[in-house]
Amino acid sequence: MKLARHGRRSWLLSTWLLALAGPGLAFGASPKTATKPSTAATSAARPSPGDEAMPTETEIQQALQKAHQAFRGTKEGKNADYIPYLATVNPNLFGLALVTVEGKVYTVGDATSTFPIESLSKPFTLARLMEEVGAKRVEDKIGVDATGQPFNSIVAIEMNKDHRAGNPLVNAGAITSVSMIPAASSEDRWKKISDNFNDFAGADLPVNEEVYKSETATNTRNQSISALLDSYKVLGSPREQALDLYTRQCSVSVTATQLATMGATLANGGVNPITGKKVISPDTARRTLALMATNGLYENTGEWLYQAGVPAKSGVGGGIVAVVPGRYAIAAFSPPLDKAGNSVRSQRAISQVVNSLGDNLYAATPGTGSQQGTGGAGRDMKQKNPPSP
Repeated sequence: MKLARHGRRSWLLSTWLLALAGPGLAFGASPKTATKPSTAATSAARPSPGDEAMPTETEIQQALQKAHQAFRGTKEGKNADYIPYLATVNPNLFGLALVTVEGKVYTVGDATSTFPIESLSKPFTLARLMEEVGAKRVEDKIGVDATGQPFNSIVAIEMNKDHRAGNPLVNAGAITSVSMIPAASSEDRWKKISDNFNDFAGADLPVNEEVYKSETATNTRNQSISALLDSYKVLGSPREQALDLYTRQCSVSVTATQLATMGATLANGGVNPITGKKVISPDTARRTLALMATNGLYENTGEWLYQAGVPAKSGVGGGIVAVVPGRYAIAAFSPPLDKAGNSVRSQRAISQVVNSLGDNLYAATPGTGSQQGTGGAGRDMKQKNPPSP
């Protein structure tokens, strides 16, 4: 019965809210083993399998296909043109990938096409930083509140009473994060950042040198941001080094499938569901997701949560990754962006899939009770109010 199958979301919502309230409450104990991806998601805080039945493989694949078909003809948005390389990318590319915490992979469209990771790099480097120096130091040196400003804002730094970036997921915060990674040299710092990406993705993610050169030649805005941070003595390493490493990490190539695997590692409490490797702690994973929920799509994050109801992060390369904690991550790639720098097709497609599978964390069906969750309320809501192509 469909209602019973999808009637499990109240546990997920309460788990996620507990995660925001206090450390260690959402993901509970660490996975029992890091060598068996199929059991890596098991933790003391999770209910019995009968209370959290996943949609069938057919339902997941059909949800992806329907979303891809619904939005592949969307003409809204345009490629980022302030980075010359991105302006030349085929705007018709469009792919979706979903990876579960059991390590199952589903794709449709251009899910294996590579694109620059750009700002999608931010939460993963942030997670590594929290593992290295602790979450308290990140909060003290950068801040964790949404800025309400565009991702490349300088105003937010000036408005902050301590002249901090305010949030690790805007450019100023990400440059600061890179500068704070403990290392003896720039090369050692980059190795930590790069190895971390590879661990999250379960694959070697190369730097696109053409993108790196293109961004280095045109990153005047980030030069200004890093100079301002440096003037307030916020950075943890020399300004030029921090800016260069930030530019390099944004130039890493990724596919929608690899990005979904990175997100699924967060969904799985820090364990890569494909490789079984523990990348970060459950506490770091839940803190990272909390920041994605509050500032992942910049000034449009509120609208995103209103529509999709799950933590997500975007990048101006056209990618978005969204995470349903304890269940799966879904990634999409489509170059045309809205005015806030978020992929138009990717937003709409992911929102439709999440709601059609009943995984909107804020959806609930009246009268179902805590044991029944949303009863697929997100799915029903989407069917009643389908998005405009």
